[in-house]
Amino acid sequence: MAVAELYTKYNRVWIPDSEEVWKSAEIAKDYRVGDKVLQLLLEDGTELDYSVDPECLPPLRNPDILVGENDLTALSYLHEPAVLHNLRIRFAESKLIYTYSGIILVAMNPYKQLPIYGDAIIHAYSGQNMGDMDPHIFAVAEEAYKQMARNNKNQSIIVSGESGAGKTVSARYAMRYFATVSKSSSNAHVEDKVLASNPITEAVGNAKTTRNDNSSRFGKYTEISFDERNQIIGANMRTYLLEKSRVVFQSENERNYHIFYQLCASAQQSEFKHLKLGSAEEFNYTRMGGSTVLEGVNDRADMIETQKTFALLGFKEDFQMDVFKVLAAILHLGNVQITAVGHERSVINEDDGHLEVFCELLGLESGRVAQWLCNRKIVTTSETVVKPMTRPQAVNARDALAKKIYAHLFDFIVERINQALHFSGKQHTFIGVLDIYGFETFEVNSFEQFCINYANEKLQQQFNLHVFKLEQEEYMKEDIPWTLIDFYDNQPVIDLIEAKMGILELLDEECLLPHGTDENWLQKLYNNFVNKNSLFEKPRMSNTSFIIQHFADKVEYKCEGFLEKNRDTVYDMLVEILRASKFHLCANFFQENPVPSSPFGSAITVKSAKPVIKPNNKHFRSTVGSKFRSSLYLLMETLNATTPHYVRCIKPNDEKLPFEFDSKRIVQQLRACGVLETIRISAQSYPSRWTYIEFYSRYGVLMTKQELSFSDKKEVCKVVLHRLIQDSNQYQFGKTKIFFRAGQVAYLEKLRLDKLRQGCIVIQKHVRGWLQRKKFLRERRAAEIIQQYFRGQKTVRKAVTATALKEAWAAIVIQKYCRAYLVRNLYQLIRVATITIQAYTRGFLARRRYQKMLKEHKAVILQKYARAWLARRRFQNIRRFVLNIQLTYRVQRLQKKLEDQNKENHGLVEKLTCLAALRASDVEKIQKLESELDRAATHRQNYEEKGMRYRASVEEKLAKLQKHNSELEIQKEQIQQKLQEKTEELKEKMDNLTKQLFDDVQKEEQQRILLEKSFELKTQDYEKQIRSLREEIKALKDEKMQLQRQLEEERVTSDGLKGEVARLSKQAKTISEFEKEIELLQTQKIDVEKHVQSQKREMREKMSEITRQLLESYDIEDVRNRLSLEDLEHLNEDGELWFAYEGLKKATRVLENHFQSQKDCYEKEIEALNFKVVHLSQEINHLQKLFREENDINESIRHEVTRLTSENMMIPDFKQQISELEKQKQDLEIRLNEQTETMKGKLEELSNQLNHNQEEEGTQRKTIEAQNEIHTKEKEKLMDKIQEMQEASEHLRKQFETENEVKSSFRQEASRLTMEKRDLEEELDMKERVIKKLQDQVKTLTKTIEKANDVHLSSGPKEYLGMLEYKREDEAKLIQNLILDLKPRGVVVNMIPGLPAHILFMCVRYADSLNDADMLKSLMNSTISGIKQVVKEHLEDFEMLSFWLSNTCHFLNCLKQYSGEEEFMKHNSPHQNKNCLNNFDLSEYRQILSDVAIRIYHQFIIVMENNIQPIIVPGMLEYESLQGISGLKPTGFRKRSSSIDDTDAYTMTSVLQQLSYFYSTMCQNGLDPEIVRQAVKQLFFLIGAVTLNSLFLRKDMCSCRKGMQIRCNISYLEEWLKDKNLQNNLAKETLEPLSQAAWLLQVKKTTDSDAKEIYERCTSLSAVQIIKILNSYTPIDDFEKRVTPSFVRKVQALLNSREDSSHLMLDTKYLFQVTFPFTPSPHALEMIQIPSSFKLGFLNRL
Repeated sequence: MAVAELYTKYNRVWIPDSEEVWKSAEIAKDYRVGDKVLQLLLEDGTELDYSVDPECLPPLRNPDILVGENDLTALSYLHEPAVLHNLRIRFAESKLIYTYSGIILVAMNPYKQLPIYGDAIIHAYSGQNMGDMDPHIFAVAEEAYKQMARNNKNQSIIVSGESGAGKTVSARYAMRYFATVSKSSSNAHVEDKVLASNPITEAVGNAKTTRNDNSSRFGKYTEISFDERNQIIGANMRTYLLEKSRVVFQSENERNYHIFYQLCASAQQSEFKHLKLGSAEEFNYTRMGGSTVLEGVNDRADMIETQKTFALLGFKEDFQMDVFKVLAAILHLGNVQITAVGHERSVINEDDGHLEVFCELLGLESGRVAQWLCNRKIVTTSETVVKPMTRPQAVNARDALAKKIYAHLFDFIVERINQALHFSGKQHTFIGVLDIYGFETFEVNSFEQFCINYANEKLQQQFNLHVFKLEQEEYMKEDIPWTLIDFYDNQPVIDLIEAKMGILELLDEECLLPHGTDENWLQKLYNNFVNKNSLFEKPRMSNTSFIIQHFADKVEYKCEGFLEKNRDTVYDMLVEILRASKFHLCANFFQENPVPSSPFGSAITVKSAKPVIKPNNKHFRSTVGSKFRSSLYLLMETLNATTPHYVRCIKPNDEKLPFEFDSKRIVQQLRACGVLETIRISAQSYPSRWTYIEFYSRYGVLMTKQELSFSDKKEVCKVVLHRLIQDSNQYQFGKTKIFFRAGQVAYLEKLRLDKLRQGCIVIQKHVRGWLQRKKFLRERRAAEIIQQYFRGQKTVRKAVTATALKEAWAAIVIQKYCRAYLVRNLYQLIRVATITIQAYTRGFLARRRYQKMLKEHKAVILQKYARAWLARRRFQNIRRFVLNIQLTYRVQRLQKKLEDQNKENHGLVEKLTCLAALRASDVEKIQKLESELDRAATHRQNYEEKGMRYRASVEEKLAKLQKHNSELEIQKEQIQQKLQEKTEELKEKMDNLTKQLFDDVQKEEQQRILLEKSFELKTQDYEKQIRSLREEIKALKDEKMQLQRQLEEERVTSDGLKGEVARLSKQAKTISEFEKEIELLQTQKIDVEKHVQSQKREMREKMSEITRQLLESYDIEDVRNRLSLEDLEHLNEDGELWFAYEGLKKATRVLENHFQSQKDCYEKEIEALNFKVVHLSQEINHLQKLFREENDINESIRHEVTRLTSENMMIPDFKQQISELEKQKQDLEIRLNEQTETMKGKLEELSNQLNHNQEEEGTQRKTIEAQNEIHTKEKEKLMDKIQEMQEASEHLRKQFETENEVKSSFRQEASRLTMEKRDLEEELDMKERVIKKLQDQVKTLTKTIEKANDVHLSSGPKEYLGMLEYKREDEAKLIQNLILDLKPRGVVVNMIPGLPAHILFMCVRYADSLNDADMLKSLMNSTISGIKQVVKEHLEDFEMLSFWLSNTCHFLNCLKQYSGEEEFMKHNSPHQNKNCLNNFDLSEYRQILSDVAIRIYHQFIIVMENNIQPIIVPGMLEYESLQGISGLKPTGFRKRSSSIDDTDAYTMTSVLQQLSYFYSTMCQNGLDPEIVRQAVKQLFFLIGAVTLNSLFLRKDMCSCRKGMQIRCNISYLEEWLKDKNLQNNLAKETLEPLSQAAWLLQVKKTTDSDAKEIYERCTSLSAVQIIKILNSYTPIDDFEKRVTPSFVRKVQALLNSREDSSHLMLDTKYLFQVTFPFTPSPHALEMIQIPSSFKLGFLNRL
């Protein structure tokens, strides 16, 4: 389409403005070709007729949807005003300082500290593609680092800009990024040294200027070297064109280099006193600018920081002091006073203090220095002449010397820094960071500005070629025909400066001439270039200047000082004096050494991409211009051999105000730094580029149904474009992208907006039409009603007469009486019917209640006798069982007493021997004590003599004290007299008081009497209580007497046990008879069971017959038909009572299931009891075995016989029990028969009652039918009395409720019968258990008798003790097979959780049982080291870490559970308490294991985070699962790495799948649920933090639609928590900041109430984060509105009261505190078996 067609009404254009450079205006009338005036409407509402040239129309403004883009090349219209406006929106409104412009990063200086440079931001950008995140210096650094690592190619970051734009800070942040992301594994801290070089170079090379407080006055190229692992190994620095003139001269409001002021601020410190410095105001070189102090800068603190960085780089204090000496000498040199002597001579006083200090510090002769500062030596071919200098010449010589010394010192410091950063290994690749001055133009431009602009010309040429090359590569990659683009080539300017006979060569030539002057050189320039070279001009009004047309602007240079600055010479005699200095550093500065080769010559092999003219170094080696040209040549050679990345720093205003946008200054810098040139090159071709998928998703609205039906999206895009844009030259189709010319994307956006606007209009039309129709119908209906009432009132007025009113009134009276008569008749009829119904129902209920009470009374009596009989039986059984246990226990005690006596005998013998030995030693001790007594006697005599002397002295002191006492007694008597006088006065006062107290005493007497009465009552109560207590004491004494009698009886029984030994052998023969009787009992038991089962079958058959009768008797359909609708509703409300008969069927099924489950339970209990009996027999055998080993054979037989006697006494009891059991069995059979008979009778009664109920229901149905007939007849007449009919239906519902109660009583009766039957079955089971116990006891008796007869007894059955026996030499094999070689998958699937931990603990128990400390210590240490080793070998294996975290926790819990400590034994079974450790306390090892578990947990969390972190941002932010909310916009040169149609891209499902994998693995490995909850909480915190951090750094994601998507994704995570039953583990709370951020994106952001709501709701977000989201909010469509700066200020004002963190990013590395809960193991150690797959056959279960 033609460009003129875009100039339609409502479109906006940019017109030039003197203040804002460009201002916006709206087209008020469509432009037609040929119009000379464009009618515009300015933003302030004024109209303007703007004259236009048809060939040069004003630039169009981009749609608002494209404003504020991250990349300037994403704008549809690419021109200067569009760039300026985009930067203004981002910088001034959104507070974003970085913007891409193709391959350039534009950095605006905010003049404010921003929280966007922390380590969290560095980690957020690490590994990301440039298009995925917001523009940032870290993104450029990451791109350079990534390309270096991927392509093994050297990289360069070129940071340029004018002074104060922030170049130094940007370069520093780039270097800090490299140091952080490429941490080396060595301990050399190379990264810290690289960063430490910055403060030093800034101290000696930076100064305050009018534009910047920390301006770099030199260029710097820092090469950071990397090894093959892409880790920093060293660095090297190259400097360019230090501004030496600043050392001796500063303009107003400027300062010298920082190091001078730091030194002066620290002058009073002891280490610097020998430098004889003072404040900065005392020295000429530091006070010229007028301001020696910087606001907000502490020079003394900076000096300490400088010294620290010197030390960090390895510079010792001696080196530092040498540097400070040179600096102090320069300051003193500046204060040397030169006085004029006449007009041609000058002189320095030899007594000048500063000169003496200068010479003292540098080791010079003050006389020679004073002489040659004021004189110069001229050497000719024939003679040598000493010529005196004038004062100005001498001052110049002094200043030249100071500059020379400082320049040498600066180069020396840089050289030493390079040595400190030097590396011994081989450099693999490097990244260079170039921090160089930008294009400069001042009112007075001299040699420094000439060199700076020359360097910028070279850099601009390299930049243009690189941009041109990238464009060409992009076109070739997409198979688009390449057309030559016209771009500005600045080679002519470079030739003008550096070519043969160019400006620099003519300058060097003039410098060689002895009488060369600036004027002669300028005249040569005029002669060679004026009117011959269009880029060189002569000013009209000046003969001392020349003008060069640079790429950025015209610059006028003053020729004054060019030759002197280019020569940079110091007189030879001064150089010789300094060369002979005693101060080694100063002498080395001026040695005649050849120019050292560049340190980069050997380290880098570079090849120029374009041949550059080499300088002729034959004659011009020593001039500054030639040196600068050669260093610049080497720099360009290096840059051409690397891949460059560009950072252009912009200074937004000259006042250094934060976020203040000065359009004029910014446009000037944009033109100078090449940003607009890049835009112009892009605009000439196809600046807008969209992938096919992006175009399809964005402009699907413009596609027809037919076009959307195509399957190939690429073809669809082509067809749509051919239809929408007829001019095919406006776009090109590449392989993956569509290329658009400038303005075409804006045109497509206009079409899209028009289409959406049309759709909105259609929707609005229908909605408004519906609303209007609804309103019209409502109004019409209201009008009709008003008309109706009005007309009715009119007709009534016409029709109403006196006769009509009388007739109407008479008719009403007749109707009243007639209706009253009918209603009274109906009421009486209903009343009689209800009274009769109530009478019958109440009688029925009373009879039923009486029968129920009677049955319950009888049942209670039966239960009482049955329970009493059962209690007596149970008590008798328990008593017999207790007696048996007591007997066995007493026998064991007797055995233990014998053992103890034997041990005591042995112990007494040993004690006797010990006593004998002790007696001998005691005799020796007594002898020693006697000798000591003699000594003590002599000492005693000495002490007595001393005591006599002491007594004498004490007596003297006592005499003195007695005298003092007598004096005190005299004083005491005097005081007593005074006291008597005062007491008499007090007595008088007391008499008065007693009178008052007497009345009070009488009152108290009355109260006392009352209290005595109450006390007597209380004493009576206490006496009663004492009597009751005495009675209780008597009862206790009686009980004590009874207990004593029982003890005597037990003694008698123990004596009788001895007499039963003889009868033991005889009664042993009767055991076989008992066995036969037991077998008979078992057969009888089986018969009884069969009989019971047959009875159960009969019962089931009878119950089924009853249910069939019920089913046949009820005709469901008949009942439904006879009941009215109201009755059915009431029935349904009460639970459908007429289906209650089905309850009997369910009850029978429940009873059968209950019987079966109870039988199974009883069988399990019987098996468990059998197991316990076997276990007890095994324990008895074990005790017998130990007893047999300790005593000899004869004593063992005797003790065995005594034990058998005690056990044999049980045999007659057994006989009695068997006889009783037979009787009980007979009784049970009789009771069973009786119960069956009663059941039969009750079932017959149930059936009779049911029949009776059915008959009653039949009569009720008849009455209901009669009533229904009456109701149907009178329904038309009695419509107003529906409520009374409802009361009648409620009476009917109550009748059905009574029937339900009857049926429920039947069910209760059936359940009671089943309970009685269950009690009988329990009694049978009890008898069966008793029989089995007797059988087991008989078997044990037979076995013990056989063992007593045999001398060598056979070993008993095996019993597992929960230990695993192993040998010391098998320990390594155990650790290898169980820990190191174990694969968790098979163990997890087939075994119990924590099986290896249980096996290890069983081995620990074995070592503990042996009481072998070395064995136990070795096993524990080997186990811990094995776990550490297997974790170290599998640091990235999630399953292995999960498995061993689980086993470590289980092992730790086992050590606690079986430690014997009470707090860990609360949940143990009695048998588990027996398995506790007996000999060792392993609490220290528990602490070690806990530390190991914490380390495993942390690594386990790290592995999970590493696995899920790459999925979080694509799944939570980038993936769009909601239909119709796609937020794609143009992305410019920096394309997003993720594509919409990428099938391999991560989605929210990927996040949930990864979480499910983690959860299932943790659960399979048996990880404690509490640890699982903590791990999930940590993962959810990471998901929320990473997503939120990425949101902060991605402006394109801050939209309302993205907020909806995030909220949806959070709901998916919450659903996942609910599915896993983890909603109570606080994981949901960790997502609260993300949830609030999503809400903030969706909420309205316009009014004060909205700001208050944001303040109140966003409590989990800090103020910095809220403001960041508001500033980054980006509309996706034109229908959305941006957040205004005024609203952001309102929210910020509300948030100022908060005291929260100032950090923007959340700490993704934060770990919640982990706690390992104690969970006791439910598994019995005796039951654990070792699978064969473990290969642990060498372990034996004990």
